[in-house]
Amino acid sequence: MLSARALFGTLNTEYLTVHKTKEDLFWDTYMAVSNDDAGFTRAEEAYKNFISDPKRLAAVRQALASLPDTHSDAGIAELRHGLQGWLALFEANIIDSDAARAAMHQLIQMESALFAKRRDLVLHHINEAGEEEEASLSGLSTNMGTNPNMAARKSSLDAMLTLEHWVLANGFLDIVKQRNAFARAQGFDNYFDFKVQKNERMSTGQLFAILDDFEARTAQANTRALNDLVHTHGADATQPWNLRFYVSGDTTRQLDPYLSFGKGLERWITSFRHLGIAYRGATLQLDLLERKGKYQNGFCHGPIPPFFDAQQRWVPGQINFTANAKPDQVGSGARAINTLFHEGGHAAHFANVTQNAPCFSQEFAPTSMAYAETQSMFCDSLLDDADWLKRYAHNAQGEPIPDALIHARIQTTQPFAAFNERGILVVPYFERALYQLTDEQLTPDGVLALARATELRILGVATGPRPLLSIPHLLNQESAAAYHGYLLANMAVYQTRAYFERTYGYLTDNPAIGPALAEHYWARGNGISHNDTLLSLTGESFSAKYLADSCNQTVGEAWAQAQAQMAAAAQRQYPPAPIANLDATIRIVHGAELIADNRTSEDAMCQQFEGWVEQHFPATVH
Repeated sequence: MLSARALFGTLNTEYLTVHKTKEDLFWDTYMAVSNDDAGFTRAEEAYKNFISDPKRLAAVRQALASLPDTHSDAGIAELRHGLQGWLALFEANIIDSDAARAAMHQLIQMESALFAKRRDLVLHHINEAGEEEEASLSGLSTNMGTNPNMAARKSSLDAMLTLEHWVLANGFLDIVKQRNAFARAQGFDNYFDFKVQKNERMSTGQLFAILDDFEARTAQANTRALNDLVHTHGADATQPWNLRFYVSGDTTRQLDPYLSFGKGLERWITSFRHLGIAYRGATLQLDLLERKGKYQNGFCHGPIPPFFDAQQRWVPGQINFTANAKPDQVGSGARAINTLFHEGGHAAHFANVTQNAPCFSQEFAPTSMAYAETQSMFCDSLLDDADWLKRYAHNAQGEPIPDALIHARIQTTQPFAAFNERGILVVPYFERALYQLTDEQLTPDGVLALARATELRILGVATGPRPLLSIPHLLNQESAAAYHGYLLANMAVYQTRAYFERTYGYLTDNPAIGPALAEHYWARGNGISHNDTLLSLTGESFSAKYLADSCNQTVGEAWAQAQAQMAAAAQRQYPPAPIANLDATIRIVHGAELIADNRTSEDAMCQQFEGWVEQHFPATVH
């Protein structure tokens, strides 16, 4: 038997190998750089086998039991801490029975087959020029939010509904049955209960006590917004192809010149520098543009989770993140900067976990999805702040966004703050009900009817502007039955924002934020619970109050808050950025093509990127 220290070193080394192999193939297949689906399936299964191996769990337990019960030896304390990290990982992922392991093997094969078919599916809609074109999910959503032609918007919604039927006809329901079989083989009633317990360390009942409370707090604001929309724009305003447009279309179009796609990279880097957010020597690879066959949802994965090795040498992270921007589409710049802040927030989190094993800095269980999403969603929440917009949203002539446009944006979006959060809330209500169906009830018609009924109950409309079965998270076992994490995270985001506002008075370009997040939220990784991170920074346990209060603000209250932000910012003397660069090696790619990198400097990389965009999408230059 290996000694405790030798076992710890072996786990660190072997995990890095199996994790990086899986993540490299994940990137290549999901980015449509490679079609080695079989290789990715093998690598995925090897990774799953590693993290769910009962023998490794037993060895870790035995190693922990063999350590002397002393608190004075720092080396023993560090070793115990690292082994406890591995214990948490194996206990979160262990598959205790042969039946469950067989079910997982079959599930991986089924999901891989569905992904390969989905990658080849081409959706079409009518674009702003009135032409039929291929479209990603991101493109469909943006078209529904910005295209002034109702028939064109409806073509995007029709494409999403087509995807729903395709999903139901191409194996998703069999996957749901197989997931339930896998969960039952481990003693759970269904897959939803299994995932909530494993990911968030709470029961489904505990989760829905929180979700039901939020639903009740925001129901009145949601109903009021829909009624007002109908009163203003007529009964068709709440049709799914019109909702996004009436909620954001006009202001999104007006905002477009102030948030150009080509400037997005520079604004992200500059803003993060001023916040003091750095990446501890990590290598970042960003693939930001839409491409045929590319996975149609942004994500951040880290092939190399960072840690201090046995010799106390820092092993920096290797992190990939992606978006699906279409630079010649109205609204693409806003979506791009949102992705850079969101996925860049994830990357900052995982790059700054400073523990002694890679198991503490990875995005899967025992890392809570809500905890992970808090980091990214806090960063992208800054983009809605009036003082951030004033400081960064400039047009090609260098003119800042007008106050009137910020006011118009608030008038358009604030009434629908509750609706937008309930757009997240609807997913766990649907998925819980979906996994509670018997195999006999899992029919295409029955599941579609369940989706529409859930949308009506939670959103208040007959069909949601993002039909439930078109959401890609439902198809992948890592993200399935976990979408509630986004809402739990946003609750934590607004709690965090309230702390910084109380403490410093402002958020935009506040140099105290990056170090505070690194210390309280990032450094310990999944070695600390989500609630304990909040206690560490804010002094308060998890609370849904701050998000619900924000959703329930009137337009007048939100505008008064924005005016106060801008007035204070105009008087504030901002210090220079506390860091000269992001402390990262950055590569901007488009599939296999290198667009730009920071070998010379981050500023030079931004110029390279902007030049590439201007060359390939000249019509986007304002």
